[in-house]
Amino acid sequence: MTRPSEDDLVTGDFVRSYVITGGRRLPSPTDLSLHTLVTLAPDRELPRQASPEVRAIWDICGGGYLSVAEVAAHLGLPTAVARLLLTDLAEQGHLLRRAAPPPAQAVDRGTLEEVLHGLQALFG
Repeated sequence: MTRPSEDDLVTGDFVRSYVITGGRRLPSPTDLSLHTLVTLAPDRELPRQASPEVRAIWDICGGGYLSVAEVAAHLGLPTAVARLLLTDLAEQGHLLRRAAPPPAQAVDRGTLEEVLHGLQALFG
């Protein structure tokens, strides 16, 4: 087996996270949670000199709100790297953010049984 040359390493499909982020420190988990919904701000243009990852985010988020986790999955990037790129775009005014939906509240068993019995009475 031969050792890959330096050119092979540069032209491969795999790009290290620190190259994409420019070596910057990743944001804290509270800055942009995985459940936060993001979309493109209206009437915004793709920034000049946009990286391939930012171009991909632009395409992905143009169709409506997606969670940060969904954007990371579509990009095939670690979530922390996607969060950093999304945070940058949000700070530049290119993205709108929505808070994560609140967690579901537990319903007591009696209410669920009443709904079940009502549905059985209606639909047999």
